Amino acid sequence: MPNTLDEKDWQLLLSRIKDGECTPFLGAGACFGALPLGRDVALKWAREENYPLEDSGDLAKVAQFLAVEYDPMFPKKKIREEFENAVPPDFTAPDELHGILADLPLPLYITTNYDDFLVQALKSRHRDPKREICRWNKFLQRKFPVSAIESACPPTPANPLVFHLHGHIEIKESLVLTEDDYLDFLRNISEDPKLLPARIEEAFSGTSLLFLGYSIADWDLRVIFRSLVSYLERSIGRAHISVQLMPIRGEDSEDFRVKLKNAQKYLDDYYGKLAIRMYWGTCQEFAAELRRRWEAFK
Repeated sequence: MPNTLDEKDWQLLLSRIKDGECTPFLGAGACFGALPLGRDVALKWAREENYPLEDSGDLAKVAQFLAVEYDPMFPKKKIREEFENAVPPDFTAPDELHGILADLPLPLYITTNYDDFLVQALKSRHRDPKREICRWNKFLQRKFPVSAIESACPPTPANPLVFHLHGHIEIKESLVLTEDDYLDFLRNISEDPKLLPARIEEAFSGTSLLFLGYSIADWDLRVIFRSLVSYLERSIGRAHISVQLMPIRGEDSEDFRVKLKNAQKYLDDYYGKLAIRMYWGTCQEFAAELRRRWEAFK
């Protein structure tokens, strides 16, 4: 499996972590093994509800179907039910991503996941984290008029902030889940930049972002980059790192290597000039290497 981070990339990342100038950005792959995969949930719902289209593994599209058949809150209630029996990961495991991130001296973590694993991991390290959600719709703006980010002291490594960009499972109205949710989120953020607190905007443009647990087909990743492109363009002189699952799998053959090369080129073209370095592998593989390198570095 190709790993395109060289020694300079790793040293830069470790240096930014040491200086508190790195912001982890977690996606669904960070919870692999602890929560059901979005594709598996989509296929289950599609069978239960007789989803009529071919793309039954696309959670956003299947959730949209349920929102039309019932109402917009119905798929959000169902996703909460999927989380009810979730068992948190073992934060002491040597390759468990949340635990490894909780060991890093960082003030801010951003996630598009709905779970509370990152907050739990930070507490397990005797840190005092605060949780905040993005108020991307009018309901959230009415219910939570004051942002803890703006009213409290700036986050620190001892008192870090976990910002849920696409909602938290305890507040179903905050979840960005259906196709309409993703489109509304993107439109609202574009029309009203104040929906993103200043501290989050500063992280987007003033730190190196470490994207973890996304794949190139994820709605989350596509919406994120459409939302962040202006910030990333302003992030002059700062490299970002994206940890990606390989978009294709296969035996070590000439045909597979050609497909892999083409996939890498696609990623390079897609991300353009946003200074994003690619690590192709699983979160667990990256986490284990990050732990080893961080322990040696510090």
